[in-house]
Amino acid sequence: MALIVHKYGGTSMGSTERIRNVAKRVAKWARAGHQMVVVPSAMSGETNRLLGLAKELAPAAPGAGHYRELDMLASTGEQASSALLAIALQAEGLEAVSYAGWQVQVKTDSAYTKARIESIDDERVRADLDAGRVVVITGFQGVDDGGNITTLGRGGSDTSAVAIAAALKAHECLTFTDVDGVYTTDPRVEPDARRLKTVSFEEMLEMASLGSKVLQIRSVEFAGKYKVPLRVLSSFTPWDIDIEEEAKSGTLITFEEDENMEKAVVSGIAFNRDEAKISVLGVPDKPGIAYHILGAVADANIEVDVIIQNLSKDGRTDFSFTVHRNDYARAVDLLKDKVLPTLGAADIVGDTKICKVSIVGIGMRSHVGVASKMFRVLSEEGINIQMISTSEIKTSVVIDEKYMELAVRALHKAFDLDQPTA
Repeated sequence: MALIVHKYGGTSMGSTERIRNVAKRVAKWARAGHQMVVVPSAMSGETNRLLGLAKELAPAAPGAGHYRELDMLASTGEQASSALLAIALQAEGLEAVSYAGWQVQVKTDSAYTKARIESIDDERVRADLDAGRVVVITGFQGVDDGGNITTLGRGGSDTSAVAIAAALKAHECLTFTDVDGVYTTDPRVEPDARRLKTVSFEEMLEMASLGSKVLQIRSVEFAGKYKVPLRVLSSFTPWDIDIEEEAKSGTLITFEEDENMEKAVVSGIAFNRDEAKISVLGVPDKPGIAYHILGAVADANIEVDVIIQNLSKDGRTDFSFTVHRNDYARAVDLLKDKVLPTLGAADIVGDTKICKVSIVGIGMRSHVGVASKMFRVLSEEGINIQMISTSEIKTSVVIDEKYMELAVRALHKAFDLDQPTA
C-alpha cells in the first residue's frame, strides 16, 4: 500500500460527468489498496468568471485590500470542486472528506494573488487516511498568519499538490491534465512534437520557467527540493484503464540522469508569449545603477527575467530587461514616477510585442556549438535576436512575437526533435 497524491486540472473537473469520471479513477486506486489524497482545481472557466465579476466592480486604483478580496473570491472555485468531488466519491461507496486550504492549514506568506507556501500541517489528513478515508484538499489556496485566505497564483494547484505530497512523504504525485505528458514542444505549434517518457528535474524546471504551461514552475521547484516523484499524465484516458498501465503512462520527471538523456543534446523547445521589454535609455554608467532600477521593480513584487546592459558610450548606457506582460504597465509607471526623476536617464521605452524562445537539454553541458547552431537557424529564417540569456542547460532568445511559431518549428527540426529516440 502506498500513499498517492492525485492532482486534477480544471478541464478534468469541467462538468459533473467529468467529476464523476475523476471519482471513478480515484476509487480504482483506493480499491487497489492505496491511501489517496486528491487536489482538484476549480472547474474550468470558474476562476476567470469570478475574477471577471471582480473586475467589473473594482475601484479605479485598487489598494492592498482589493487583492485580499480577490483571493477570498477566487478561492471559492476550488472549494466548490473539492466538495463536489467528495460527494462523487461518496456515491462510489467510499468514505471521503474535503478540506479547504485554511482547514488543513496550508500556511503561506501574505503576498495576495501570488502567495508562497511556508508549511503544511498534515496531522488532520493523516488521521483521515489512517481511518480509511479519501481526502480531498483544495488546490491553489492557503492561509496567512493573520487568518486571511491567500491564493498561489495561476496554476497554483500544481504547487499545492506537490507541497502536500512532500509534507505527507507520498510515494508519487500524479498530475492529471488535458495533455498526456510533457512534449518536446507545444503540439499546437509543431504537430511533429513528441511526448517524452522521462524528463530530468533540471530540464522540467527550465521548461516550466521558460513558458511551458504543463506545470507551474513552483511545483517543479517543490518537487526538486523535496525529491517528490512527479508524473504528468492524461485524465482523458478511460477511467478503468489498467492501474499498472496507468502508473507507467505519461511523462515521469526524474532525478536520475541516464545515458539516453545525455545523447539528446536538446530535449525540448519552450516559448513564452507573455513577455514585455522595458528599456531605460541614457542611464549614467556608474556603480549601483542596476540596483537603483531593478530594486524598485523588485520592491513592487514584479519579477524580472532577461537583463541586458549595453556598452557605455560618453559615460551613459542603455539598460533593458523583460517582465511579464501583465506587469508591464505597472513597471513602466513605477519607473517613470519613482526612478526616472532621480536617475538622470533620458527616457523609458517599451515593447509588448516580443516573445522568448528557448532550447533546453542537459546534453548541452557536454556538447559545444549548440547556441551557435540555434543562432544560425534563426538567422537563416531571417529572425533578428534582440536579447540572449544562457545557463548550463538552456539558451533563450527574445525575438519579435510574430516570428515565434516559425522559430519554434525551425529549431525543433534543426535539433532532430521530430525524430523518435532509440
